[in-house]
Amino acid sequence: MFNPVLVVADSKQNIFDLPGFYACGQAGEKVSLLPREDLIPLPPGSKLFFLPDRYPVVFNIHKRSYEGLRNLYPVAAFVPPGYTGLSCAAYKERKGARTLPLFSYAPVAYHKGTYYVSAVRVDRRKNHDMRSVDWEILRRKIRMFKNTKNHLIKHLTDCALTNFCPNAVNFFLGKYECPLPVSPYCNARCIGCISFQPRGSSVLKTQSRLAFVPTAEEIAGIALMHIKAASSPMVSFGQGCEGEPLLEANIVREAIRLIRIKTSRGTIHMNTNASLTAQVQALCEAGLDSMRVSLNSVREKFYRRYYLPRGYTFADVCNSIAVAKRYKKFVSLNYLVMPGFTDREDEFDELVRFIQSTGIDMIQWRNLNYDPRRYFKRLKVCHNSGLLGIRTVMQRLRDRFPGLRYGYFNVPKEKFL
Repeated sequence: MFNPVLVVADSKQNIFDLPGFYACGQAGEKVSLLPREDLIPLPPGSKLFFLPDRYPVVFNIHKRSYEGLRNLYPVAAFVPPGYTGLSCAAYKERKGARTLPLFSYAPVAYHKGTYYVSAVRVDRRKNHDMRSVDWEILRRKIRMFKNTKNHLIKHLTDCALTNFCPNAVNFFLGKYECPLPVSPYCNARCIGCISFQPRGSSVLKTQSRLAFVPTAEEIAGIALMHIKAASSPMVSFGQGCEGEPLLEANIVREAIRLIRIKTSRGTIHMNTNASLTAQVQALCEAGLDSMRVSLNSVREKFYRRYYLPRGYTFADVCNSIAVAKRYKKFVSLNYLVMPGFTDREDEFDELVRFIQSTGIDMIQWRNLNYDPRRYFKRLKVCHNSGLLGIRTVMQRLRDRFPGLRYGYFNVPKEKFL
């Protein structure tokens, strides 16, 4: 019989299983036992977290009831790229609890020598798998650029060696997707931004933001190197170390022109908030191949409460998607998943309407890296809707839209033409 038990930590951050108590998951206010079909062996590359200022909510096998274990601490997993969490770790906050760092927090269970996590694999490609990286080879390749005058290469060096950015690593190794950060500025103030947090915020940013605007020549130089070196190469504007690339659309457009003068090979992609429709149109005309739009919700009020947009509206985002589709560009959603919110029945119904109206090509099921309890508070979510479960949401969308792609990573044009 498969009965995975709870994994907890003590005050010294020792992690261990706790027989007699089943592991639970939480989605919004709902706490429940973890369904067998939602549990997979903890994927290689996962991180286990001790959650301070909190205590676990569990199911007592002997009492047949839920309870909190105040003398212990919850343990959660941060799953690697390619996996989407299906629920959050179940816990309650102690008085004065600090905000959790910008990660996702999937529940962990243990059974017969194996750790399990509530998650599903949505992409089997290994684009961001750093376990196979030979760091000495990487450093040697980076040293080849020690005399470069290209400021963007110097920036990517720090991204690769300090922040371990997979895309920066892949540029120097000549494979997969190459990052082209361009903008220090943003017209949104996402509450979960990893490179900017306002002064006094209880949320700590995880990396520094690009501090300069590279030239079109610097951008094109890097892009052409990568396109020449990689198989099915992709170069991408809009990285975690920058703001919104559409704010530097003129430079992006010139960079695309310089790239396409030299080669028609490779995919030119942009990760964006899609806020500036005229700029999206100009870039589509210049030769942008694909676009990924970041959304936590397709309902404007919840979108606004997460992104805190400045000078644009959710209608602008929808118009930009419509423009890209009119130019026959491949459009993905960077869909930020939070169990208990993403799988609400009313959220699902709106997502169905959104897909029908926009004709998007793909959903990238990304974990929303934010303190779960504070997310619901910041978005002012009322717990008045039934929950379908993340797995059910995915399956129902597959049934309704059989041509809609699922994944985690961006897709090179060889795969979508």
